[in-house]
Amino acid sequence: MPTAIVTGSGGLIGSESVRRFVEDGWDVVGIENDMRARFFGEEASTSHVTDELRERHPEFRSLDLDIRDAEGVSRAFAELAGSLEAVIHTAAQPSHDWAARDPQTDFGVNALGTLNLLEAAREHAPDVPFVFCSTNKVYGDTPNFLPLEELEKRLELPEGHEYHGGIPATMSIDHSTHSLFGVSKAAADLLVQEYGRYFEMPTVCFRGGCLTGPQHAGAQLHGFLAYLMKCTVTGTPYTVFGYGGKQVRDNIHSSDMVACFQAFQRNPRSAAVYNMGGGRRSNCSMLEAIEVCERVAGRELEWTLSEENRIGDHRWWISDVSDFAADYPEWDPRYGIEEILREMHEQNVERWMATAG
Repeated sequence: MPTAIVTGSGGLIGSESVRRFVEDGWDVVGIENDMRARFFGEEASTSHVTDELRERHPEFRSLDLDIRDAEGVSRAFAELAGSLEAVIHTAAQPSHDWAARDPQTDFGVNALGTLNLLEAAREHAPDVPFVFCSTNKVYGDTPNFLPLEELEKRLELPEGHEYHGGIPATMSIDHSTHSLFGVSKAAADLLVQEYGRYFEMPTVCFRGGCLTGPQHAGAQLHGFLAYLMKCTVTGTPYTVFGYGGKQVRDNIHSSDMVACFQAFQRNPRSAAVYNMGGGRRSNCSMLEAIEVCERVAGRELEWTLSEENRIGDHRWWISDVSDFAADYPEWDPRYGIEEILREMHEQNVERWMATAG
């Protein structure tokens, strides 16, 4: 039976990876220490997700391990090396704002943790596909200098612009403001590429837009759609930061993202890099997302607009996913914004209302 290691196995993409690989007959070992509770508070804890995974899939094993622990990571890889056929690295500190509060922890988790995993893979499983969840924040604020037009509910690129269909992975990551989170993820991204090139390992960086889904533990500092829907359901006030609420994000469902991982695992390449998100089929502005949340939940959201945007935040991001689609034509994403938010509401409304009290 093939084995997969999934880091951050209690998180949104990690838990989806666990479910999909287990259901496909894999032995899955998670690496998870619930640092999300430390980052964003107990309400964002992923411990219940780990418990649910163990209950539903008794064969799933979860190691309480910090990826900053190089010796512990190496031991885990050594014990599994004989059957290991995939490494799915989704563990991260994921917030702009939190990174600025504690840069050393942010860099330690995102950059040093990734280095530890790559070294363990190089020593014990150098031919095993290594999948890394990177981010579009590696481009810093470069997208903000695109010639955007202001429409009624969103900012938009002119149809004739070369990036109208989405931003490609050829956009420069230099000469821009990234946020400290963006820097730590860029360091990890470059490490993953370098291990692919220098050591000829099968590695891939998926530079995601907004990753989302019903399992997302939305918090104010991270998890935009999940937290937006949660606030709409519970009556919690929401703050939109900057750009008149017209900033555009693309959003990819966790299921569609993990399908990318599986496609790469079946046919890996060396030092691959893809921008990955909802693309033109699944994107929205903040104002548009609020409208959909209100329609799905059947109630209005109480929200205010702050004139101050977050440092390094994007005014407009839509991923060009054509490179991945060309290399892996079997990939067939299924979710758009409406489907994502309806599923999110259906699976969480009772829990959110009970928690709200």
